[in-house]
Amino acid sequence: MKRRDFIKNSLTAGVALMGPHARVLGANDDIRMGMVGIGSNVKIGGKGKKDIIDYRKIPGVRIVALCDCDADNLMPEVQKFKDRNEKVKAYTDVRKLLDDKDIDAISVATPNHWHSLITIWACQAGKDVYVQKPASHNIFEGRKMVEAAKKYNRVVQAVHGPRSQTGIGEAFEYIRQGSLGKILYAHGINYKPRMSIGKVNGPQPVPKTVDYDLWSGPAPKVPLMRKYLHYDWHWDWLYGNGDIGNMGIHYMDACRWALGKNEPPKLVMSIGGRFGYEDDGQTPNTLITFLDYEPAPIIFEVRGLPKNQSFRNSPWVKSKNISMDYYHGIRIGVVVHCEHGYVANNAAYDNNSRLIKKFEATNKDCKENFIDVVRSRKVSDLSTDVLEGHLSCALIHMANISFRLGKKASSGEIKEVIQGEKEFIESFELFQDHLSANGIDLEQNSVTLGPMLKMDPKKERFVGYLHEEANKLVSRDYREPFVVPDKV
Repeated sequence: MKRRDFIKNSLTAGVALMGPHARVLGANDDIRMGMVGIGSNVKIGGKGKKDIIDYRKIPGVRIVALCDCDADNLMPEVQKFKDRNEKVKAYTDVRKLLDDKDIDAISVATPNHWHSLITIWACQAGKDVYVQKPASHNIFEGRKMVEAAKKYNRVVQAVHGPRSQTGIGEAFEYIRQGSLGKILYAHGINYKPRMSIGKVNGPQPVPKTVDYDLWSGPAPKVPLMRKYLHYDWHWDWLYGNGDIGNMGIHYMDACRWALGKNEPPKLVMSIGGRFGYEDDGQTPNTLITFLDYEPAPIIFEVRGLPKNQSFRNSPWVKSKNISMDYYHGIRIGVVVHCEHGYVANNAAYDNNSRLIKKFEATNKDCKENFIDVVRSRKVSDLSTDVLEGHLSCALIHMANISFRLGKKASSGEIKEVIQGEKEFIESFELFQDHLSANGIDLEQNSVTLGPMLKMDPKKERFVGYLHEEANKLVSRDYREPFVVPDKV
């Protein structure tokens, strides 16, 4: 083969690997972004709005398209672009946005149940992806995202907060050097009050501005059985993953990162419930989970009370045994316990809680990092590539699966089951203190004790006790045409 023919054929093959619509970017080319999922102003929503603000600040990034299946979310943002004399296309159907050859990369801030499919479709369309947490709605979807990114040679950033400019990674590097002795266990903390979402008497009207078929997407299209369509989907299993998958995923990722584990653990058990009110939420507002990595496990706590404003304005915990502000005021974060001290978020302490060192961030913001890698194509430089996102999400999915397969049990029965794990028993005692301080009588309110489930880390499938029931929750039944494929 002549040299020029070899070069020509090599270039053609390289472009084919990049995907059908991908262009070869020069160093000075603008990255043309499409924003998928704008978010609502109702209650707390609007993550997509924040992403628009952030990307507009990055030099060389141009937002050229917005997409949301609710016109009330979409059109006010479109108007802001018009007011600035900036051109932007508006889409309600993400499939049409992905067909747009003038888009290089997308940012996904939709409800969880859409994250995976949009990411896979985008890879197939030759577009890079920045996908908000949690990357996937279930374990199967996360693995398919990894496969799609690899097959289509795409940059996929599955973002988690601790991987940005926090100093946490620098603290983990300190303990990996053996500065505090061996790691004993990683403790994830997610103490965030969640009020009741209310209870409706029957199906609610879907807002007229919403294409509900598109909103439902891969999930069943069922009557709306909560007061608010937006945001409160987090507490519905069809669309969300509870608070462990909402805020907790950030520090579940930090726990796994600290331990340096690159596959799921072999065992998982969750204990919890939805306490303090009866509403349309399905997911637990109080949960503790044991993930049995060797030699150091993860213990993760979710606390969603106080149950109302009066509790929120008073001390959360009245018990003398525990304060909600223990571990130096951390209410959302990670504490890595070692032989000779511990790391709490970005600071190291000795066993007497004396500060040894505080760590400053040395890395870039996740969005800036994503844009850099879109240009360089060096996926190894990503703060959190899609594989990292998948592996951390697998932990929250495992935790939820154990809870969903659980049965009601008394405190005595639970202690008997977990008696061999000292740190988990302590966590359960704190769990009891928290509920008691919020007026929850455990004699009248049973706790859900999830089974200890065994995972085959290589196959990412459950084995042993209740494996058939557990594996049904590894994936879901998809609704045509919104199907996450077996072969991407």
